[in-house]
Amino acid sequence: MSTAAGLVVGFVLDRVLGDPRRWHPVAGFGSAASSLESVTYADRRSAGVLHEVLLVGGVVGLGVGVRGLGLPVTALATWTVLGGRSLARAGSEMADRLEAGDMDGARALLPSLCGRDPEVLDADGLARAALESIAENTSDATVAPLVWGAIAGVPGLLGYRAINTLDAMIGYRNDRYNNFGWAAARTDDLANLLPARLTGLLTVALAPVVGGRRATALHAWRRDAAKHPSPNAGVVEASMAGALGVRLGGRTQYRHGTELRPTLGDGPAPTVADLHRAVHMSESVQLAALAIAALWAALRS
Repeated sequence: MSTAAGLVVGFVLDRVLGDPRRWHPVAGFGSAASSLESVTYADRRSAGVLHEVLLVGGVVGLGVGVRGLGLPVTALATWTVLGGRSLARAGSEMADRLEAGDMDGARALLPSLCGRDPEVLDADGLARAALESIAENTSDATVAPLVWGAIAGVPGLLGYRAINTLDAMIGYRNDRYNNFGWAAARTDDLANLLPARLTGLLTVALAPVVGGRRATALHAWRRDAAKHPSPNAGVVEASMAGALGVRLGGRTQYRHGTELRPTLGDGPAPTVADLHRAVHMSESVQLAALAIAALWAALRS
């Protein structure tokens, strides 16, 4: 039962304390990964596979070594890898700044949510970018770590966060990382297959919480998710769009260029009010995922 209890305690710590302000272990892992990249980098997939195996394998090995310490370590690991409070707080603050007409403040906040170019976005563009990030990161920041924690305890928690962090660092299709980052991107896709679909199911089930309809959310998922270039982001963004009754996707501007994303859902483009609703949905999905993960871990034990 220590895994189930540790997941709950870690979730509460995240809600009460948020991310560690200094000496965050995930930031330390990122620094170590950057240092190792200077040694392992080569424009080959095999080099990227080696990089992934060394880093993720090392973190999972650490988790195996400390998992016998029970509830305290599980709770600490859960708190370390979750980012639900920070996600909800950033989304709410973005909505508040947009409502106040503080465009400079809203643009300054956007990089904490996603990699879009804030300087070219108006208020509606900022709201859409933040909403899409909240939808995707509800799965990445909370649901997925909880799922892997329930499946594999501390090694699952730490291993998932390592996989997700490496994807964020090198999982890009650009000149430098198209080959070297291939393993990181594909491993992250596999690790998120189950969590993204659980997030989609919970979003559909909880659509009435934000005034939506379950049938509309499910229809958007089934019709639109496969259009998205990501096998997982499409699920969570389409179901969120359907639950909120808005349209996501379209012209998307990043610092490296512009992409034309497929549209997800029906209805108008999201507004600031929809961003508030998305934060509420995200928090509801996170709580439901915690209940499922804790029950799963308890039954397994």
